[in-house]
Amino acid sequence: MAAPKVAVIGAGVIGLSTALCIVETCPSCSVTVLSDQFSPNTTSDVAAGMLIPHTYPGTPIHVQKQWFKETFTYLFAISNSAEASEAGIQLVSGWQVFKSPPKEELPFWSDAVLGFRSMSEAELQKFPQCRFGQAFTTLKCECPPYLLWLEKRLKATGVQMYNRKISDLWELHSEYDIIVNCTGIGAHQLVGDKKLFPVRGQVLQVYAPWVKNFIRDGDGLTYIYPGIHRVTLGGTREKESWNLSPDPSTTKDIFDRCCSLEPSLREAHDIKVKVGLRPSRHCVRLQREVLNQEGVKLPVVHNYGHGAGGISVHRGTAKDAARLVGECIAALRGSSSGAKL
Repeated sequence: MAAPKVAVIGAGVIGLSTALCIVETCPSCSVTVLSDQFSPNTTSDVAAGMLIPHTYPGTPIHVQKQWFKETFTYLFAISNSAEASEAGIQLVSGWQVFKSPPKEELPFWSDAVLGFRSMSEAELQKFPQCRFGQAFTTLKCECPPYLLWLEKRLKATGVQMYNRKISDLWELHSEYDIIVNCTGIGAHQLVGDKKLFPVRGQVLQVYAPWVKNFIRDGDGLTYIYPGIHRVTLGGTREKESWNLSPDPSTTKDIFDRCCSLEPSLREAHDIKVKVGLRPSRHCVRLQREVLNQEGVKLPVVHNYGHGAGGISVHRGTAKDAARLVGECIAALRGSSSGAKL
């Protein structure tokens, strides 16, 4: 058969990294990215981009750990290269603090980040309201430059990108052999996934260049993440809210909560507010499916539903999705050789 044509729908961090993994593992493919939104207008552009995993109740821990380790290893290599600045990848050290010790003092990802340890009594004095804490170094991925870096790498390999809204997967069946669905919250409508729901996140981006260390409340709701140019302050987790408008009272609440952890933020200025809808599910939907309509078959690979943890596992899930695309190609080649017989 001719070079299989693969369409990846979605141009956030999941879509672009999945397209790149497909190109790397299936070089005989022709890959096209289709999306109605590209950076800087994707949900990924709002993400704080810290590699601290979110836990998926419906996904085995060993699988989540593998996804995280692969992503950390991939981004760590970039952070040690001349492309680190262009890609927006940097190491950041800091603290995760708790008002009372958590059930699990060693999270499943503790050996994947760098230098994970319990905080000393002297360190805890910085946070008088907290009784326990963990210190470690992880990676921060600034999504707007990272998405542009991914786009640049894809274009260099000949991948085409088109601004196009897809309302039905079947509208692509005459143009492409395999469809890869990386539409995030868009899958709610596109494939009617009722298990997928938005979790609204509002964050602030402020100018506070003196803040060098991340600080994260153990519940993950309040956080201070220093980036290359600005500090991200968060956050909110509002289930089933589709509202993309910033809420001024939420802005004040986030700012006050972050100042209680780092009082010097009272001097921060040039506050920008961003809102995104995290595509949340009980587990990431990462699977192969063959749609069938009147005897016509359409192979589809789904890779969406990463919720708050997309940046932390994107490369790991992209590699798995690319492997599933490889299986689809093998099945297509098997059926076409069978047809010739």
